[in-house]
Amino acid sequence: MNARGVSCRTGIAIVGAGFAGIGMAIRLRQAGRDDFVLLEQADAVGGTWRDNTYPGCACDIPSHLYSLSFAPNAEWSRRYPTQAEIRAYLEDCVDRFGLRPHLRLGVRLAEARFAEGEGAWHLEAACGTVFAARILVLAMGMLHRPAMPELAGIDSFRGSVFHSARWNHNEDLAGRRVAVIGSGASAVQFVPLVAAQAARLTLFQRTPGWILPKHDPPSNARTRWALRHVPLLRRALRAGVYWSHEMRAWGFVRFPGLLTAAERRARSHAKRQLDDDALREVLTPADRMGCKRILLSNDFLPSLNRPNVQVVTEAIERIVPEGVVTIDGREHAADVLICATGFQASDPLGPVRVVGRDGVTLREAWRERMHAHLGLVVPGFPNMFLLGGPNTGLGHNSVVFMLEAQIGHVLRCLRWLRRRSEAVVEARPEALAGFMRWLDARMQRTIWLSGCKSWYLDRNGRNTTLWPGFSLGYWLRTWRVSRRDYRVAAAGRQGDRVK
Repeated sequence: MNARGVSCRTGIAIVGAGFAGIGMAIRLRQAGRDDFVLLEQADAVGGTWRDNTYPGCACDIPSHLYSLSFAPNAEWSRRYPTQAEIRAYLEDCVDRFGLRPHLRLGVRLAEARFAEGEGAWHLEAACGTVFAARILVLAMGMLHRPAMPELAGIDSFRGSVFHSARWNHNEDLAGRRVAVIGSGASAVQFVPLVAAQAARLTLFQRTPGWILPKHDPPSNARTRWALRHVPLLRRALRAGVYWSHEMRAWGFVRFPGLLTAAERRARSHAKRQLDDDALREVLTPADRMGCKRILLSNDFLPSLNRPNVQVVTEAIERIVPEGVVTIDGREHAADVLICATGFQASDPLGPVRVVGRDGVTLREAWRERMHAHLGLVVPGFPNMFLLGGPNTGLGHNSVVFMLEAQIGHVLRCLRWLRRRSEAVVEARPEALAGFMRWLDARMQRTIWLSGCKSWYLDRNGRNTTLWPGFSLGYWLRTWRVSRRDYRVAAAGRQGDRVK
């Protein structure tokens, strides 16, 4: 790519129109900046809440916390928002804050390359359009690339095969034999609805997860009216929900023994809802609560009592045209195969090439592990910020809080550049090294490294997804921009003129 091939020039390019990208765009508008574009590869906004349309899809964080604090919504219909409501909320945010003129739908990023002479990023879309922007904000997140299981013979299956995040709504499951691979957060939500219509549902479980009751009352008209007309009440409700979740971090990152009471509650929940002792046994985890994602459901366990439902714990050996063969030699007949196997969280870039200084790609920089200072910035990639980057996810609270902290940090960096009349800001390698040492030391004490396998871990067993502390601690770390962490320079200079 070169300057002559640029189709559009802008100050800031935001890639991804989910919570992170929309939140960044809103805050830019509120800061008086209109020099940005919001690029989205799909034909609509919403991110994971646009892609995941499986039956029963909903959030497991309360609605008044799983929303942007600067874009409040008093109209949530219940405690935990559904997929359709969240997507409608994000669409409303785009319209409410006037983001449509900045939005470019159907633009799939193929390559982003830093042009050192210009101090700008050139972004080439798959369609050939080239955008040039001084600042690049990657807001693609980590849960957008479905992970299909690598199973021998899967291409030979005669029936329909699809991932839960790419639900095939044209496939009528009524009266069919359905095989579901995976028993995590997505399966827990859709299995009860599919089991009610399928002739037979076979659930292939690798390891069980801890399941707690889901207290999900509907919101009444009086409550919605009060939240709509009394902003202080809305803020108080959000704060109360936040702190009730934040206190749970003690069990995840400091004192795992605090989760013992929750484990007892989960066992009691299973005892009440499962009829069979043997089934209860295979559905009780051997690992500590919190080591994997905690699940919330009132109807998943009862659905497994149905006579047309079978839970299989033997490992899958191969897929055959008529179904699934497990290592014990049994063949489980199926007409439809649904893969509830999560996302490629440790490889969020996929085919996108991000090229920084000296032609080094972000994939090369991440060869050993994903890393970023504060989960936000990577040395060698000037003027580039990650939203929802490595180790900024949460196991106990709302990731939207983390995204807001990151968005605030990006805005402070932009103001820092403007005050110094400089063109380029870049993380110092020593800042990243110090941060990673701290991160690794803190992570060793967390519940997530207590021995289980989960999508939190990369191929080397490192937790590259979650923050090993309180979300408030992350907010404090991102609250200011320090010259010890960054260097700034004029365009074309590699940070040698530090201010």
